[in-house]
Amino acid sequence: MKNEEKYTQFSLVQEMMETPAILKNFKLEDADAVIAAIKAAGKVFFTGEGSSRIFPAKNAMCQAMAAACDLNFQTEGGRQACDYDLSDFVVFGASNSGSTKEVICLLDGLKKAGHKNIFGLTARQDTTLSKMAQQTFVLKCGWEQAVAATKSVAEQGIFYQELIAQIQGKTIAGNLAAAAAAVEDALTTDIAPELTKAIANAGTIYFAGRNDGVAEELTLKTNEITRKKSDYLEGTYAVHGIEEVMNADDVVILINPFKEELEKIKETLADVVGLTVIAVSTEDTIFPTIKVKDAGDLSTYVYLAAGWNILIEVGISLGVNLDKAERARKVGNEFVG
Repeated sequence: MKNEEKYTQFSLVQEMMETPAILKNFKLEDADAVIAAIKAAGKVFFTGEGSSRIFPAKNAMCQAMAAACDLNFQTEGGRQACDYDLSDFVVFGASNSGSTKEVICLLDGLKKAGHKNIFGLTARQDTTLSKMAQQTFVLKCGWEQAVAATKSVAEQGIFYQELIAQIQGKTIAGNLAAAAAAVEDALTTDIAPELTKAIANAGTIYFAGRNDGVAEELTLKTNEITRKKSDYLEGTYAVHGIEEVMNADDVVILINPFKEELEKIKETLADVVGLTVIAVSTEDTIFPTIKVKDAGDLSTYVYLAAGWNILIEVGISLGVNLDKAERARKVGNEFVG
Protein backbone atom coordinates (compact mmCIF):
# COMPACT_ATOMS: atom_id res chain seq x y z
CA MET A 1 0.00 0.00 0.00
CA LYS A 2 1.25 3.44 -0.87
CA ASN A 3 0.19 6.97 -0.05
CA GLU A 4 -1.92 7.26 -3.17
CA GLU A 5 -5.57 8.23 -3.53
CA LYS A 6 -6.57 4.80 -4.80
CA TYR A 7 -5.58 3.49 -1.36
CA THR A 8 -6.17 6.39 1.01
CA GLN A 9 -9.77 6.94 -0.14
CA PHE A 10 -10.68 3.95 1.99
CA SER A 11 -11.11 4.13 5.78
CA LEU A 12 -9.84 0.54 5.94
CA VAL A 13 -6.45 1.56 4.57
CA GLN A 14 -6.29 4.63 6.81
CA GLU A 15 -7.02 2.45 9.85
CA MET A 16 -4.39 -0.09 8.87
CA MET A 17 -1.85 2.70 8.51
CA GLU A 18 -2.65 3.95 12.02
CA THR A 19 -1.56 0.61 13.47
CA PRO A 20 2.21 1.31 13.72
CA ALA A 21 1.60 4.39 15.89
CA ILE A 22 -0.91 2.48 18.03
CA LEU A 23 1.70 -0.20 18.71
CA LYS A 24 4.54 2.27 19.27
CA ASN A 25 2.57 4.34 21.79
CA PHE A 26 0.81 1.50 23.60
CA LYS A 27 0.84 1.51 27.41
CA LEU A 28 -0.98 -0.90 29.68
CA GLU A 29 -2.69 1.24 32.33
CA ASP A 30 -4.78 0.59 35.46
CA ALA A 31 -4.20 -3.16 35.21
CA ASP A 32 -3.14 -3.89 38.81
CA ALA A 33 -6.49 -5.47 39.70
CA VAL A 34 -6.61 -7.84 36.74
CA ILE A 35 -2.94 -8.81 37.15
CA ALA A 36 -3.56 -9.63 40.80
CA ALA A 37 -6.68 -11.63 39.92
CA ILE A 38 -4.85 -13.66 37.27
CA LYS A 39 -1.91 -14.39 39.56
CA ALA A 40 -4.31 -15.59 42.25
CA ALA A 41 -6.45 -17.73 39.94
CA GLY A 42 -3.68 -19.08 37.71
CA LYS A 43 -6.26 -19.50 34.92
CA VAL A 44 -7.40 -17.14 32.17
CA PHE A 45 -10.21 -17.64 29.69
CA PHE A 46 -10.32 -15.41 26.61
CA THR A 47 -13.64 -15.10 24.81
CA GLY A 48 -14.99 -13.01 21.98
CA GLU A 49 -16.15 -13.52 18.43
CA GLY A 50 -14.28 -13.32 15.13
CA SER A 51 -11.45 -10.82 15.01
CA SER A 52 -11.81 -9.92 18.70
CA ARG A 53 -10.73 -13.44 19.64
CA ILE A 54 -8.88 -15.19 16.81
CA PHE A 55 -5.65 -13.21 16.81
CA PRO A 56 -5.65 -11.53 20.24
CA ALA A 57 -6.36 -14.70 22.20
CA LYS A 58 -4.36 -17.20 20.17
CA ASN A 59 -1.36 -14.91 19.85
CA ALA A 60 -1.37 -14.38 23.62
CA MET A 61 -1.53 -18.10 24.28
CA CYS A 62 1.31 -18.90 21.87
CA GLN A 63 3.52 -16.17 23.29
CA ALA A 64 2.83 -17.40 26.82
CA MET A 65 3.73 -20.98 25.90
CA ALA A 66 6.94 -19.85 24.19
CA ALA A 67 7.88 -17.84 27.27
CA ALA A 68 7.31 -20.84 29.56
CA CYS A 69 4.49 -19.08 31.39
CA ASP A 70 2.99 -21.57 33.82
CA LEU A 71 -0.53 -20.11 33.79
CA ASN A 72 -3.46 -21.96 32.23
CA PHE A 73 -4.77 -20.06 29.19
CA GLN A 74 -7.87 -21.19 27.28
CA THR A 75 -10.10 -19.65 24.62
CA GLU A 76 -13.44 -20.34 23.00
CA GLY A 77 -16.36 -18.49 21.51
CA GLY A 78 -19.11 -17.31 23.82
CA ARG A 79 -21.80 -19.86 22.96
CA GLN A 80 -19.58 -22.91 23.44
CA ALA A 81 -18.06 -21.38 26.55
CA CYS A 82 -21.53 -21.42 28.11
CA ASP A 83 -21.07 -25.21 28.35
CA TYR A 84 -17.86 -24.87 30.39
CA ASP A 85 -17.19 -24.57 34.09
CA LEU A 86 -15.37 -21.25 34.27
CA SER A 87 -15.81 -20.71 37.99
CA ASP A 88 -12.07 -20.84 38.67
CA PHE A 89 -11.02 -18.76 35.65
CA VAL A 90 -10.42 -15.07 35.21
CA VAL A 91 -12.64 -14.39 32.19
CA PHE A 92 -11.76 -11.75 29.60
CA GLY A 93 -14.51 -10.81 27.17
CA ALA A 94 -13.45 -8.81 24.11
CA SER A 95 -15.99 -6.97 21.97
CA ASN A 96 -15.24 -3.76 20.08
CA SER A 97 -18.88 -2.73 20.10
CA GLY A 98 -19.40 -3.85 23.67
CA SER A 99 -22.64 -5.44 22.54
CA THR A 100 -21.69 -8.72 20.84
CA LYS A 101 -24.54 -11.07 21.69
CA GLU A 102 -22.57 -14.24 22.36
CA VAL A 103 -20.15 -12.45 24.69
CA ILE A 104 -22.90 -10.62 26.57
CA CYS A 105 -24.93 -13.80 27.09
CA LEU A 106 -21.90 -15.67 28.48
CA LEU A 107 -20.83 -12.89 30.82
CA ASP A 108 -24.39 -12.24 31.95
CA GLY A 109 -24.71 -15.89 32.93
CA LEU A 110 -21.40 -15.81 34.80
CA LYS A 111 -22.34 -12.63 36.62
CA LYS A 112 -25.71 -14.03 37.69
CA ALA A 113 -23.89 -17.12 38.98
CA GLY A 114 -21.76 -14.88 41.20
CA HIS A 115 -18.53 -14.93 39.19
CA LYS A 116 -16.25 -12.17 40.49
CA ASN A 117 -13.40 -12.19 37.98
CA ILE A 118 -14.91 -10.85 34.76
CA PHE A 119 -13.00 -8.27 32.72
CA GLY A 120 -13.85 -6.57 29.45
CA LEU A 121 -11.98 -5.16 26.47
CA THR A 122 -13.88 -2.85 24.12
CA ALA A 123 -13.53 0.15 21.81
CA ARG A 124 -16.44 2.14 23.29
CA GLN A 125 -17.35 3.74 26.58
CA ASP A 126 -20.46 2.84 28.61
CA THR A 127 -21.39 -0.40 26.88
CA THR A 128 -23.50 -3.40 27.85
CA LEU A 129 -20.23 -5.30 28.26
CA SER A 130 -19.02 -2.82 30.87
CA LYS A 131 -22.10 -3.60 32.99
CA MET A 132 -21.10 -7.27 33.12
CA ALA A 133 -17.44 -6.80 34.07
CA GLN A 134 -15.64 -5.84 37.25
CA GLN A 135 -13.39 -3.66 35.08
CA THR A 136 -13.53 -2.79 31.40
CA PHE A 137 -10.55 -1.55 29.39
CA VAL A 138 -11.25 0.77 26.46
CA LEU A 139 -8.96 0.66 23.45
CA LYS A 140 -7.18 3.88 22.53
CA CYS A 141 -7.48 3.25 18.77
CA GLY A 142 -11.08 4.42 18.58
CA TRP A 143 -14.06 3.05 16.67
CA GLU A 144 -13.32 1.79 13.17
CA GLN A 145 -15.34 2.98 10.18
CA ALA A 146 -14.57 0.03 7.89
CA VAL A 147 -16.45 -3.24 8.35
CA ALA A 148 -13.20 -5.21 8.65
CA ALA A 149 -11.49 -4.73 12.02
CA THR A 150 -7.75 -4.07 11.78
CA LYS A 151 -6.12 -1.56 14.11
CA SER A 152 -8.35 -2.76 16.96
CA VAL A 153 -7.18 -6.35 16.41
CA ALA A 154 -3.58 -5.24 16.81
CA GLU A 155 -4.31 -3.23 19.95
CA GLN A 156 -6.30 -6.07 21.50
CA GLY A 157 -3.37 -8.36 20.75
CA ILE A 158 -0.76 -6.07 22.25
CA PHE A 159 -2.97 -5.52 25.30
CA TYR A 160 -3.10 -9.23 26.08
CA GLN A 161 0.57 -9.76 25.28
CA GLU A 162 1.74 -6.97 27.56
CA LEU A 163 -0.67 -8.15 30.26
CA ILE A 164 0.90 -11.62 30.21
CA ALA A 165 4.40 -10.12 30.17
CA GLN A 166 3.68 -8.02 33.25
CA ILE A 167 2.21 -11.02 35.05
CA GLN A 168 5.63 -12.61 34.54
CA GLY A 169 7.39 -9.48 35.80
CA LYS A 170 8.44 -8.42 32.31
CA THR A 171 7.38 -5.89 29.67
CA ILE A 172 7.41 -5.67 25.88
CA ALA A 173 7.52 -1.86 25.97
CA GLY A 174 11.14 -1.69 24.85
CA ASN A 175 10.37 -3.65 21.68
CA LEU A 176 7.35 -1.66 20.52
CA ALA A 177 9.15 1.01 18.48
CA ALA A 178 11.09 -1.51 16.40
CA ALA A 179 8.00 -3.65 15.91
CA ALA A 180 5.98 -0.60 14.82
CA ALA A 181 8.62 0.23 12.21
CA ALA A 182 8.57 -3.36 10.94
CA VAL A 183 4.76 -3.27 10.74
CA GLU A 184 4.86 -0.05 8.73
CA ASP A 185 7.41 -1.58 6.38
CA ALA A 186 5.18 -4.65 5.91
CA LEU A 187 2.18 -2.43 5.16
CA THR A 188 4.00 -0.45 2.49
CA THR A 189 6.22 -3.03 0.82
CA ASP A 190 5.50 -3.64 -2.88
CA ILE A 191 3.53 -6.76 -3.73
CA ALA A 192 4.57 -8.16 -7.11
CA PRO A 193 1.74 -7.63 -9.64
CA GLU A 194 1.90 -11.25 -10.77
CA LEU A 195 1.27 -12.41 -7.19
CA THR A 196 -1.66 -10.02 -6.80
CA LYS A 197 -3.11 -11.31 -10.09
CA ALA A 198 -2.73 -14.97 -9.06
CA ILE A 199 -4.48 -14.35 -5.74
CA ALA A 200 -7.22 -12.23 -7.34
CA ASN A 201 -7.93 -15.01 -9.86
CA ALA A 202 -7.87 -17.83 -7.31
CA GLY A 203 -10.87 -20.05 -6.82
CA THR A 204 -9.99 -20.40 -3.12
CA ILE A 205 -7.31 -18.56 -1.16
CA TYR A 206 -5.77 -20.76 1.52
CA PHE A 207 -3.70 -19.46 4.42
CA ALA A 208 -1.42 -21.96 6.11
CA GLY A 209 0.58 -21.45 9.27
CA ARG A 210 0.95 -21.66 12.99
CA ASN A 211 -2.10 -21.63 15.24
CA ASP A 212 -1.13 -18.19 16.58
CA GLY A 213 -4.11 -16.41 15.10
CA VAL A 214 -2.35 -14.72 12.17
CA ALA A 215 -3.22 -17.03 9.27
CA GLU A 216 -6.68 -17.69 10.68
CA GLU A 217 -7.40 -13.98 11.08
CA LEU A 218 -6.23 -13.31 7.53
CA THR A 219 -8.60 -16.02 6.31
CA LEU A 220 -11.49 -14.06 7.80
CA LYS A 221 -10.17 -10.78 6.42
CA THR A 222 -10.01 -12.35 2.94
CA ASN A 223 -13.79 -12.77 2.97
CA GLU A 224 -14.43 -9.24 4.20
CA ILE A 225 -11.86 -7.42 2.05
CA THR A 226 -11.69 -9.37 -1.22
CA ARG A 227 -15.09 -11.16 -1.17
CA LYS A 228 -13.34 -14.36 -2.18
CA LYS A 229 -13.54 -17.84 -0.65
CA SER A 230 -10.80 -18.71 1.80
CA ASP A 231 -9.74 -21.43 4.20
CA TYR A 232 -7.27 -21.75 7.05
CA LEU A 233 -4.91 -24.74 7.07
CA GLU A 234 -3.59 -25.02 10.61
CA GLY A 235 0.00 -26.08 11.18
CA THR A 236 0.93 -28.78 8.66
CA TYR A 237 -2.65 -29.51 7.57
CA ALA A 238 -1.63 -28.35 4.07
CA VAL A 239 0.17 -31.67 3.49
CA HIS A 240 -2.32 -33.98 5.17
CA GLY A 241 -5.02 -34.61 2.59
CA ILE A 242 -6.45 -31.22 1.60
CA GLU A 243 -4.76 -31.57 -1.80
CA GLU A 244 -7.50 -33.99 -2.78
CA VAL A 245 -9.96 -31.13 -3.27
CA MET A 246 -7.61 -28.34 -4.36
CA ASN A 247 -7.49 -26.98 -7.90
CA ALA A 248 -4.72 -25.52 -10.03
CA ASP A 249 -6.25 -22.04 -9.85
CA ASP A 250 -6.15 -22.01 -6.04
CA VAL A 251 -3.47 -20.16 -4.07
CA VAL A 252 -1.83 -21.14 -0.78
CA ILE A 253 -0.20 -18.34 1.24
CA LEU A 254 2.26 -19.63 3.83
CA ILE A 255 2.61 -17.36 6.86
CA ASN A 256 5.94 -17.76 8.67
CA PRO A 257 6.27 -21.27 7.22
CA PHE A 258 7.95 -24.22 8.85
CA LYS A 259 11.21 -24.64 6.93
CA GLU A 260 11.07 -28.41 7.34
CA GLU A 261 7.77 -28.58 5.40
CA LEU A 262 8.60 -26.43 2.35
CA GLU A 263 9.83 -29.23 0.09
CA LYS A 264 6.84 -31.40 0.98
CA ILE A 265 4.45 -28.52 0.22
CA LYS A 266 6.16 -28.03 -3.15
CA GLU A 267 5.90 -31.70 -3.95
CA THR A 268 2.30 -32.08 -2.79
CA LEU A 269 0.68 -28.80 -3.78
CA ALA A 270 2.81 -26.98 -6.34
CA ASP A 271 4.01 -30.02 -8.35
CA VAL A 272 1.00 -32.36 -8.06
CA VAL A 273 -1.95 -29.94 -7.86
CA GLY A 274 -0.21 -27.22 -9.86
CA LEU A 275 -1.44 -24.37 -7.70
CA THR A 276 0.46 -21.22 -6.72
CA VAL A 277 2.24 -21.19 -3.37
CA ILE A 278 3.40 -17.87 -1.88
CA ALA A 279 5.36 -17.41 1.34
CA VAL A 280 5.46 -14.52 3.79
CA SER A 281 8.71 -14.87 5.69
CA THR A 282 11.71 -13.07 7.13
CA GLU A 283 13.92 -14.89 4.62
CA ASP A 284 13.77 -16.18 1.07
CA THR A 285 12.12 -19.54 0.47
CA ILE A 286 11.78 -21.91 -2.49
CA PHE A 287 8.49 -20.15 -3.30
CA PRO A 288 7.81 -16.54 -4.35
CA THR A 289 8.37 -14.77 -1.04
CA ILE A 290 7.11 -11.52 0.44
CA LYS A 291 9.86 -10.68 2.90
CA VAL A 292 9.22 -8.96 6.21
CA LYS A 293 11.44 -7.77 9.03
CA ASP A 294 12.00 -9.90 12.11
CA ALA A 295 10.47 -8.29 15.20
CA GLY A 296 11.16 -11.09 17.65
CA ASP A 297 8.25 -11.81 19.99
CA LEU A 298 6.20 -9.18 18.15
CA SER A 299 6.68 -10.62 14.67
CA THR A 300 3.09 -11.83 14.52
CA TYR A 301 1.97 -8.22 14.08
CA VAL A 302 4.36 -7.86 11.16
CA TYR A 303 2.97 -10.98 9.47
CA LEU A 304 -0.55 -9.72 10.07
CA ALA A 305 0.30 -6.38 8.45
CA ALA A 306 1.89 -8.09 5.45
CA GLY A 307 -1.30 -10.08 5.00
CA TRP A 308 -3.38 -6.90 5.14
CA ASN A 309 -1.15 -5.40 2.45
CA ILE A 310 -1.71 -8.40 0.19
CA LEU A 311 -5.47 -8.32 0.65
CA ILE A 312 -5.71 -4.59 -0.03
CA GLU A 313 -3.87 -5.04 -3.33
CA VAL A 314 -6.17 -7.91 -4.27
CA GLY A 315 -9.33 -6.05 -3.23
CA ILE A 316 -8.38 -2.95 -5.21
CA SER A 317 -7.48 -5.02 -8.27
CA LEU A 318 -10.96 -6.59 -8.09
CA GLY A 319 -12.67 -3.20 -7.77
CA VAL A 320 -14.05 -3.96 -4.30
CA ASN A 321 -15.37 -1.26 -1.97
CA LEU A 322 -12.99 -2.03 0.88
CA ASP A 323 -15.06 -0.24 3.52
CA LYS A 324 -18.52 -1.66 2.93
CA ALA A 325 -19.21 -5.35 2.55
CA GLU A 326 -22.32 -6.46 0.66
CA ARG A 327 -23.70 -8.60 3.49
CA ALA A 328 -21.35 -8.58 6.47
CA ARG A 329 -22.16 -6.13 9.27
CA LYS A 330 -19.87 -4.12 11.50
CA VAL A 331 -21.44 -5.76 14.55
CA GLY A 332 -22.09 -9.30 13.47
CA ASN A 333 -24.62 -10.44 16.07
CA GLU A 334 -25.66 -7.58 18.29
CA PHE A 335 -27.23 -7.97 21.71
CA VAL A 336 -30.44 -5.98 22.04
CA GLY A 337 -31.48 -5.62 25.67
